[in-house]
Amino acid sequence: MSSPLLPHRFLFRFSVPCRYRDPLWDPHGGGLDERHRLVGLAELEDQAGAVDLRAAWSEAGLAFAARVSGKQQPPWCRDSRPEDSDGLHIWIDTRDVHNVHRAGRFCHHFCFLPAGSGPRLDQPTARWLPIHRAREQPHPVAPEQLRVMSKIGGHGYLIDALIPAEALTGFDPAEHPRLGFTCAVLDRELGEQTFSVGSPLPYQEDPSLWATLELVR
Repeated sequence: MSSPLLPHRFLFRFSVPCRYRDPLWDPHGGGLDERHRLVGLAELEDQAGAVDLRAAWSEAGLAFAARVSGKQQPPWCRDSRPEDSDGLHIWIDTRDVHNVHRAGRFCHHFCFLPAGSGPRLDQPTARWLPIHRAREQPHPVAPEQLRVMSKIGGHGYLIDALIPAEALTGFDPAEHPRLGFTCAVLDRELGEQTFSVGSPLPYQEDPSLWATLELVR
């Protein structure tokens, strides 16, 4: 059977619940349990995902956890080359606009790596990155505003990430409880694994290709 011209995830607009958690972060990370697991949309295309992705929200911001399994090699990470490194990339639109093809000032791109910082490059890394071709960028976010913890094991790694409310231009759960959202785990060994559509579609810069997170209690 020939492959479809368009991925199945392109044909639908998906909305998934993101559940409330308070506190959102503690000294051990987010600690997100099964209630916070996000559905694996890649299964619609018969892709066996190697990523367990979880998300939660509160008025303090957004927390994510990604467990990547099935690796035989350690992750390759450099804080000076975040877009080339193994890790978790998250895109958020605090206005959930799907009828434009270029990002605006409410659209954000964050990168969380399990390593790549520190003298031995073994410390986790968090970065805000500008979105290519954006009509307007959000307020820049300093790395120290973000929180990230990681654990690297023999066959994968775990990332806990916190994006505080002050790092999200326009974040207002009471007035805007729906967020545009997609993410990608980029890995030199496992390849690209995305939440909504992936390459060659330009999901990295086109908010119309993102799904929706519904902030529910």
